[in-house]
Amino acid sequence: MTVGSPPPLLEVEGLKVWFAIRAGVFRRRVGWVRAVDGVDFKLEKGRTLGLVGESGCGKTSIGRAVVRVLKPYSGSIRLSGKDLLAMKGRRLQQERRRFQMVFQDPLASLDPRQTVGQVVGEPLRIHRVVGRPERRDRVGELLELVGLPRDAVRRFPHQFSGGQRQRIGIARALALDPDLIVCDEPISALDVSIQAQIINLFERLQKQLGIALLFIAHDLAVVRHIAHDVAVIYLGKIVEHGGAQGLFEQPRHPYTVALLSSAPVPDSEVERTRERIPLTGDPPNPANPPSGCRFHTRCWLRADLGNPEECAVTEPALIPHNGDEGHRVACHFADRVAERIAALNLPTVGVSAARGSEEEASTAESGSS
Repeated sequence: MTVGSPPPLLEVEGLKVWFAIRAGVFRRRVGWVRAVDGVDFKLEKGRTLGLVGESGCGKTSIGRAVVRVLKPYSGSIRLSGKDLLAMKGRRLQQERRRFQMVFQDPLASLDPRQTVGQVVGEPLRIHRVVGRPERRDRVGELLELVGLPRDAVRRFPHQFSGGQRQRIGIARALALDPDLIVCDEPISALDVSIQAQIINLFERLQKQLGIALLFIAHDLAVVRHIAHDVAVIYLGKIVEHGGAQGLFEQPRHPYTVALLSSAPVPDSEVERTRERIPLTGDPPNPANPPSGCRFHTRCWLRADLGNPEECAVTEPALIPHNGDEGHRVACHFADRVAERIAALNLPTVGVSAARGSEEEASTAESGSS
């Protein structure tokens, strides 16, 4: 950030989310699960940052800490330069209008006892944004914005399909005109035929409203399509961060390469002839992470290089690769990664779900509800 320029919309520094391990009759703390262990990133207004990685790597914990659902162990989270972790009470409630969350399971995140009108209108009621008559009009506008009819207000969540329920959740998140929406794997619980329609909806809303998205996912094809920037997470740390196109076309961390090599592709010939890089073993226990590079116990490159001791002793810093500030890598041998993958037939990761218009999806979902 240059002198005199406005701060980024979201700035996270040194974020740690640790969970206490308790044992014994008196439930004394005997250790920590380091779900997130020192994460830094920035997100500008109107852009999308994708967080990718295996299950349990800390992606969801990062998102929940950003929206203050989880209390971080340490670090800072600033929204337009304001420290969210220093806020409490009424001040925090007022600031909450600027950031919202869309959850993974749309059915579990919606109150089954409330009508759609009550679900979408609840943020407006709690924050007293508009009166009751205006609230009805606003809820109708929000439903139309996400591709649902106004008369949906009288129905209950269980009367809708999965894709429609997620649209309801998105409408609720938009109710307070937020600057930032954290999307916690918002399409993973949906049918493949509906996934791309929800992605299209997010893209349209971003262009129309200028919102920023922190998009958490494990589907690399989806992330490549929707994200401007990508952060790859492994065992609570960012191991590679950069622009989506550069990171997918020129990955420089062994973990990123392994993820890309395992991504399915629709071309049967490429699928048959390409080389995969399997990750051996399970991820280490976040309560007792390995010394040095956290990925070294499963790293295919370390084996190719003769298991250099540096990987097991010294933790690599997340630094610009070859002076490129827009592409940072935490690997002692990032240059060797480039040499190694030149011989691989890595697939071109594309959108896995069928594309189509939102109107087509809405019609299809209406028929299945």
